[in-house]
Amino acid sequence: MVNVSFEIKERDLLARIGELNTKSGKVQTPALLPVINPLVQPVTPREILDKFKFEMVITNAYIIKNNFEEEAIKKGIHRILDFPRAVMTDSGAYQLLIYGDVKTTPEEIVKFQEQIETDIAVILDVPTGWDADRKRVEWTVEETLRRAKHALELLTRNDILWVGPVQGGRHLDLVKKSAQEIGRLPYQIHALGSPTQIMERYLFDTLVSMIMTAKMNLPRERPLHLFGAGHPFMFALVVALGCDLFDSAAYALYARQGRYMTDYGTIRLKQLEQLPCVCPICSKYDIEELKEMKGEKLESLLAEHNLYVCQAEMRRIKLAISEGRLWELLELRARSHPSLLKALNQLRRYADYIEKNSPVVKKRGIFYFGSTGLYRPEIMRYAKRIHKNYAFPSKAEILLLLPQTQIKPFHASQWFKAVWRKISETTGEDSLKLHVCFYVAPFGVVPIELDEVYPISQFEYASIDSETATYVAKQIRTYLKENKYASVILHNDPSKWKETIAKVCEKTCKELKTPFIITSKETDLWSEKALTHLVETVKRVVTKSKGKNT
Repeated sequence: MVNVSFEIKERDLLARIGELNTKSGKVQTPALLPVINPLVQPVTPREILDKFKFEMVITNAYIIKNNFEEEAIKKGIHRILDFPRAVMTDSGAYQLLIYGDVKTTPEEIVKFQEQIETDIAVILDVPTGWDADRKRVEWTVEETLRRAKHALELLTRNDILWVGPVQGGRHLDLVKKSAQEIGRLPYQIHALGSPTQIMERYLFDTLVSMIMTAKMNLPRERPLHLFGAGHPFMFALVVALGCDLFDSAAYALYARQGRYMTDYGTIRLKQLEQLPCVCPICSKYDIEELKEMKGEKLESLLAEHNLYVCQAEMRRIKLAISEGRLWELLELRARSHPSLLKALNQLRRYADYIEKNSPVVKKRGIFYFGSTGLYRPEIMRYAKRIHKNYAFPSKAEILLLLPQTQIKPFHASQWFKAVWRKISETTGEDSLKLHVCFYVAPFGVVPIELDEVYPISQFEYASIDSETATYVAKQIRTYLKENKYASVILHNDPSKWKETIAKVCEKTCKELKTPFIITSKETDLWSEKALTHLVETVKRVVTKSKGKNT
């Protein structure tokens, strides 16, 4: 079996822009594979290539075998479909899931896929299904593994990429076992099986756990495929979780039902008053013209529109990966449906793994919209490193905790320059005893010597919600416990933080028996009066500290 050639170009979260080599050419990932039904094609495969620029499609080898076996063997899958680029074939497992049986054997379907010259082939695995009991699920895992091992003995050519499916459904321990076992076999690509029924129920949080369990237990260098990804509003989620390939028949299925895709959901065409799209279909026809159409013509036009929406989302995702903004796109899409927001929150369970495998530096800064972003890799990584790797300057004795400024880096703001100039004038060389840190949403404590490090000076935030305030308070508490100062001075900002920061500092310092001083109770901490109180407080604490040391 040939080794897979999969070159990673760019990364963000677990997403990967890469190049997958097949015998019919290179395919850029992440890639959406439109599903081609050999019997019903509202949009032809050639149009999917030429008009919509999809580099790979997926079709069903089982259906082709039942209807066009001799012709397919003679001509090959590419000529049958009139699609000269990469073709992936499924084995009939979905039919096995729906109908309970298929009129072929694992051996026959492996041989047939080789005969029709497919580029990526799938063994005939046994889907777990949603309603299966534990005993049945265990059997689907074991039987799929048995078939996977047996299939390797049947292969006669080395130019086809073979897919080793992962089963187990919502039973995550069995998904883990399946992934570990199939990962030991020399398959070039892996796929998560049995997600369709879960996605139909909008159980995207369950899907997150299934994908992550598989991803964490499969060889990372191999591409991961997700069967039946469905609607484009969830594409960003599955890409962020590390799915390099995924297929969808939704463009055609929705068109058959008269459903019009948007990037945030679907709408019945008859319910639309306006066309919220400027694709070629929506630019050529107005809503009344489309509503007057019937039958195959309408189905074809809706399918084309739906494909444009899918392709636009894929391009949007790739741009987000390239710019390091995939998390922001995730948050935007999560507001499309409550189930997607629930799924985004589910990422917290896997935040450590995502952080470890995400890029350390990106081309752009980050946007923080609220507490859903607390578990994004940049924020988690900063917290880990400040706690594990940081020690404050050896000459410092007094922590001066200042609020973040609008200007970044914070030490470059006019306010800080004015404060530090006056403090330096009043304390002289004793200013070395001071260690300036900023309390910052959403990062916590930021020492002044780190305030230019990515992403501290490359972020914007919307507001400080209660969960963000609690998180920052927790980070401050941890920092104070790990870094023992002789005194702590806080310049409190009640307008943004109320008493959250003051209370956590007071409580922690009391436990540590560290003197704690608030500079001013002014509501406008940027005023001249508040600035004067700050400088006087610092001078008093420094002088007192100097007296103790003489």
